[in-house]
Amino acid sequence: MHLHLRYIEMGNRIRLRRKELHLKQGELARLLSISNNHMSAIESGKQKTSIDTFLNLCEVLKVTPDYLLLGSMHANNVSKDISDMLRLCSPSDLALAKEFIELLVARNRTPWNEEHFI
Repeated sequence: MHLHLRYIEMGNRIRLRRKELHLKQGELARLLSISNNHMSAIESGKQKTSIDTFLNLCEVLKVTPDYLLLGSMHANNVSKDISDMLRLCSPSDLALAKEFIELLVARNRTPWNEEHFI
């Protein structure tokens, strides 16, 4: 894969994660002590980050370096993300989320066979 495309993909992951955390681009730039223009260029894949900025991005966005670089998240980060999202839910939404998770767990305990696909 062309190196420029990787920077674009990394920038897209940064933008997506920033939006998931409800941060404006300027807010993220301020947290990283970089200019708004530089932040915009990073998100668009036009500029690279320094190692320090990259590591700060990972910390502020609560992701691992491999997620920003490759798009993969370890299970512990997924669990943390789910936990962070659940903290934002109302009590009724939490109850619904609990029921949904219970259904997923029950489904995973049931062996799948061809009858489920007919």
